[in-house]
Amino acid sequence: MSTEVKVPALGESVTEATIGEWLKQPGDAVAVDEPIASLETDKVAVEVPSPVAGVMGQQVVAVGDTVNVGAVIATIESGEGKTAPAPAAAPAPATKAEAAAPAPAPAAKSEESVDTVTTMSPAVRRLVLEHGLDPTKIKGSGKDGRLTKEDVLAAANAAPDTSAASTPAAAAPAPAASGAPGRREERVKMTRMRQTIAKRLKSAQDTAAMLTTFNDCDMSAVIETREKYRDSFEKKHGIRLGFMSFFTKAVALAAHDIPSVNGRIDGDEIVYYDYLDVSIAVSAPNGLVVPIVRNAESLSFAGIEKAIADLGKRAKEGTLTMDDMTGGTFTISNGGVFGGLMSTPIINPPQSAVLGLHRIEDRPVVRNGEIVIRPMMYLALSYDHRLVDGREAVTFLKTIKEAIEDPTRLLIDL
Repeated sequence: MSTEVKVPALGESVTEATIGEWLKQPGDAVAVDEPIASLETDKVAVEVPSPVAGVMGQQVVAVGDTVNVGAVIATIESGEGKTAPAPAAAPAPATKAEAAAPAPAPAAKSEESVDTVTTMSPAVRRLVLEHGLDPTKIKGSGKDGRLTKEDVLAAANAAPDTSAASTPAAAAPAPAASGAPGRREERVKMTRMRQTIAKRLKSAQDTAAMLTTFNDCDMSAVIETREKYRDSFEKKHGIRLGFMSFFTKAVALAAHDIPSVNGRIDGDEIVYYDYLDVSIAVSAPNGLVVPIVRNAESLSFAGIEKAIADLGKRAKEGTLTMDDMTGGTFTISNGGVFGGLMSTPIINPPQSAVLGLHRIEDRPVVRNGEIVIRPMMYLALSYDHRLVDGREAVTFLKTIKEAIEDPTRLLIDL
């Protein structure tokens, strides 16, 4: 008896997805609710659980195929799936000569090796082969310990260079198929998420009258506050005090005075929000995603830090849901974590503005007629000029600068 596995509901307005990878192969044992496939939607990766326990049957579609909600993608057969290879019949007692001889290398992989290899995505498997790595010796940071591309690249960078110790035969490169040695190209189909990101960002440029205004801020006060209360804050709330909570609270303060920055255009109408749902750009294995910290204006510093930490953890594990990604009234993108000095971030439609944060570096500035060294950060606010005037954008960014340079303003709503 077989049971059909169908594409589950993917969220509001999402009707199709792409098969990202198969997590189970035909013949594998499958438990109830165990993921058998990963789907790539416009926003997140969604795992498809098995409705019953049994054996993985036919894979109706292939990796890269587009499927609609409700479509059959596989079958689950009743019975027990394959496990680790059964041990061979007990051999006859070995002679002394046989006992002294070195044991031959096992022909079959261990169950751990099989599981690791079969659950790798095509991109990860390709990297493993290119770098000549043993996937069973790499610790996976993805869900259920699965390997990500970042895990493989980190292992490749950490591996010692053994090319000099290799034998001439082993070290000799295989002849290139064509062209000069070392020159090659590779074509990889864009994931559905990357295609959607490309379309949305290009649409933002084509639709919005986008403009960016800059300012810089002295991070001394925030850094001193973090250092002063670091231990007591973490002891009380169980989370570290970071910079993002300061900037999120500063955005909430500025948006209260300049509501258009936290609004959007809908046809010939303007929609204003009395709440702040902040889209926080975080790095995930499949690219940059922007999950949402909801009602940020009413959250405490600890509440914001916990929400961001939870979203970042789930983004890395690939367990974000459609609800985590849907909505958002304003975006904060922190390119400083990657070392960026300055950028012009692109707004996240249908939002009207995005705040770009950058790296902190010591720079000479003038204070009270003297040149001093201060930890400075450039701030960038990209906004839709159709809705937000230049005066409003500059005032919004100036309010954030003043709040960061004097965090007391965040407490007294000034």
